[in-house]
Amino acid sequence: MKFSEKARQQVVPYWEGSFTHPFITELQAGPLDPAIFRFYLIQDAYYLQHFTHLYTLIAAQTQEPELKAYALQSAEGLAQGEIAIRHDFFAELNISTTELAATTIAPTTYHYVSHMYRQLVEGTPHVAIAGMLPCPWLYQEVAQQLKQRKSPVPIYQRWIDIYSGADNADDQRAAIALIDRLYDQRMPTEQQQMLAAFRISSQMEYSFWEMAYHLEAWPKGAKVDDTKQR
Repeated sequence: MKFSEKARQQVVPYWEGSFTHPFITELQAGPLDPAIFRFYLIQDAYYLQHFTHLYTLIAAQTQEPELKAYALQSAEGLAQGEIAIRHDFFAELNISTTELAATTIAPTTYHYVSHMYRQLVEGTPHVAIAGMLPCPWLYQEVAQQLKQRKSPVPIYQRWIDIYSGADNADDQRAAIALIDRLYDQRMPTEQQQMLAAFRISSQMEYSFWEMAYHLEAWPKGAKVDDTKQR
C-alpha cells in the first residue's frame, strides 16, 4: 500500500472533522466572526513563515535531487503566492506589522510549528516532508468541497479560491506521488516515522481550526497573592 493511502486511513477523524468544522462551514456560509478570521490570519502568518523556512532547510539537507527541487519550488511558490495574497488580506483588514508582532502566538500554532521542526532535527528530510504534507493536501481538499457553493463574504471566497484551483490540485498530486516514492525507498523504521509525522500534523491541522475558532490563549496559571511575595 502507498504511503498516501496508509497515511489517509489513519487520520480519518481529523480529516473529516476538518471538512465539517464550524470554522470551515461558517466561512462558506458567511457567518464566521470576522475576529476569528482575523486571528486565524495572524496565527497563519507565523505558521507560513516557518513552513517556508522548513522547505529551505529540507532542500539544504536532503541528498535526493527530486526532493531538493520540490522543496525549493514550494518555498518560492509560497513566497510568491499564498504569502503574497495574505499580505493583501492584511491590508484589507488593516492588520499592521505592529499588530502582527504584538499578537501572542497561540499554543497550537507554536506546538504545530515545533512538531515540524522536530521531524527534521530528530528525524530525516523524508520524515520532515511527510510531516508537512497534510497542510497543503488538506487545504486543497477542503477548498474543493467549499467551491461547490460560493461564500457571500468576498474575503472568505478569495480564501477558498486560493486553494481550489486546478493548478493547486496538480501540485498536490505531484507532491503526494513524490512522497509515495520516497516512502517506498526507506527502511521500515523511517517509514513508520513518516507515517507518525503525517498523523500528528493532521491532528494539529484539526486543532488549528479549533485554535482559531475559540481564539485560543495560553493558560494564565495560578493566581498569585502578592502579599505572600513580600
